[in-house]
Amino acid sequence: MRARWEILARPLFGAGLFLLAAPALAHTGDGVAGGFLSGLTHPIFGWDHVLAMVAVGLWGAFLGSPAIWLLPVIFPLVMAFGGALGVLGVPVPAVEAGIAASAVVLGLLVAFASRPPLWVAGVIVGAFAIFHGHAHGTEMPQAANAFAYAIGFVTATGLLHLIGIGFGLTVRWPAGEWAVRAGGGAISMVGLAFLFSVV
Repeated sequence: MRARWEILARPLFGAGLFLLAAPALAHTGDGVAGGFLSGLTHPIFGWDHVLAMVAVGLWGAFLGSPAIWLLPVIFPLVMAFGGALGVLGVPVPAVEAGIAASAVVLGLLVAFASRPPLWVAGVIVGAFAIFHGHAHGTEMPQAANAFAYAIGFVTATGLLHLIGIGFGLTVRWPAGEWAVRAGGGAISMVGLAFLFSVV
């Protein structure tokens, strides 16, 4: 019995030590690798960004084809443009308020099952993407490679859109539609809290 316990305990103990160990990062945050990693983590660690990007995926899935793929393409493309504005130091007013408002508006569009024409949906998503991109651009670490950083934050954005789309695909079923709309309402409420904190 004791031998069996030891056989099980050793790998579990080793796994526990592995999980507790601090990562030995080979890069200091500069250059291509550091730029990509910084860009990849920037949207993920900002809940205001996460909410809006998931909402874009949710809304695209709710609207169906072609919005399900078009909106998640428009957002990162325009966001990259906004990022370039931020890197170049071009001012955009009320960036933080615009980011928070994006979660509020996009969440409400999902919650109320809004179905505007596709071009209107694209304009809404693109307008908010400028605020998100500008924030990413202005907060880029000084030593980071700008191109790698942009690829990182666009990749993270795409992954967050996919999460929204995955959840949004449940709209095919009545219970799923209500769950998606409730998710939109929750996004909007949290976005409202962010908005109050920045105005």
